[in-house]
Amino acid sequence: MNIFLLLATFFLMEGATWIIHKYVMHGFLWVLHRDHHDHSNEGHLERNDWFFVIFALPAILLMYLGADNGFNHLFYIGLGISLYGMAYFFVHDIFIHQRVKVLRATQNPYLLAIRRAHKQHHKHTGKEEGECFGFLWVPVKYFKMYFNRK
Repeated sequence: MNIFLLLATFFLMEGATWIIHKYVMHGFLWVLHRDHHDHSNEGHLERNDWFFVIFALPAILLMYLGADNGFNHLFYIGLGISLYGMAYFFVHDIFIHQRVKVLRATQNPYLLAIRRAHKQHHKHTGKEEGECFGFLWVPVKYFKMYFNRK
């Protein structure tokens, strides 16, 4: 049951991420997310990086409370959120934005589709008119671009 809860949380985080990205990051917390789109910050870190802290706090709290009560369901929900956050970091920051130069020449259709959808998202430098707010699942048209190539 705990593994199911962990996996369900991980996959449900995709929907939560879409909603948070569209309505929070491109909404009332645009002040933190803007430099991720317009590259106005010249340092290695962006104000946008605060979202890692903001999203990590509930996960840490859930794992702490769950571990303190015999590793109950709260622990596995927090762990699912944390694993999703780790996947997000590796795919978004390392693979897509190349903060570490790896997989630059990949021909993997899934990774190429995610990269293309993210480029579409970033073609808009303002908070309005955005598209592709998801992370691990993007609109099917991007998958078709790379899975149907010969």
